[in-house]
Amino acid sequence: MENKKLGFVILSISVVASILAFGFMGVLGKQTGALQCYPTNECQRVESLLGLSHIAVGLISFIGALGIYLLFFSTSEEAILKRLEEEKNMKIEQDKFELISKAMDDNEKKVLKAIKEQNGITQSTLKFRADLSKAKVSQILADFEKKQLIKREAKGKTYSVYLTENF
Repeated sequence: MENKKLGFVILSISVVASILAFGFMGVLGKQTGALQCYPTNECQRVESLLGLSHIAVGLISFIGALGIYLLFFSTSEEAILKRLEEEKNMKIEQDKFELISKAMDDNEKKVLKAIKEQNGITQSTLKFRADLSKAKVSQILADFEKKQLIKREAKGKTYSVYLTENF
């Protein structure tokens, strides 16, 4: 059952139970007043039932709080599964990036890391971020294009660099 529906059902049950409990406590209060509570067996029975009714009110309050939590604050199973799937995909992408970067030299790692951090980075900005010469950046990007790790799109006199879809 969906959490919101379950919360509504539990909250409804706790409201009905609290109405019954408070009605019962009212009847016990009237009996206590009628008996004027002299130390008799009947008076002790009423007082023990009154004590138990206070415990019942505590349990009903707990059930009501659970219903409110499920109704307003609980995330649905679909949201949890979606978040877990997103985390799994991010972990796979990160592992893939680390695996590919292990086969690269330091300069290639710098360039690929800068592209990953800012997808669509221009080659001129990439040159400064990686602290490499313009020729070295162009050479590395050409190698990456051959390996189909990146794609370049013309942007004025320079290129914008993007990671490919499969990376």
